[in-house]
Amino acid sequence: MEKAKVHIKKGDTVIVTAGRQRGQTGKVLVVMPRKQAVVVEGLNVVKRAVRPNPKNPQGGFTEKEAPMSASKVRPVCPKCGKPARVRRQLAQDGSKIRACAKCGGSLDAE
Repeated sequence: MEKAKVHIKKGDTVIVTAGRQRGQTGKVLVVMPRKQAVVVEGLNVVKRAVRPNPKNPQGGFTEKEAPMSASKVRPVCPKCGKPARVRRQLAQDGSKIRACAKCGGSLDAE
């Protein structure tokens, strides 16, 4: 079975391009390649009913970030500061890096 690829990595700053969270930015907490989904800090927050348990003896409602489709987010280019389409390039040392398709800036931390 072929490994699923996602154009986003954990720790990237992304901007949401579709849905009710459109235009908001956040940091990627979790990437789920098989589901093609990402969890972004502070975005797509949902309320869940929680029964009393050792961690939360009171019970009640908690809020947490829910996964959203990876196709709805784009990484923000650190060089030009705009949402980037991801292009894969070879670096000078021969390794593969993710780059902004518009300005050519690297999306991977150096």
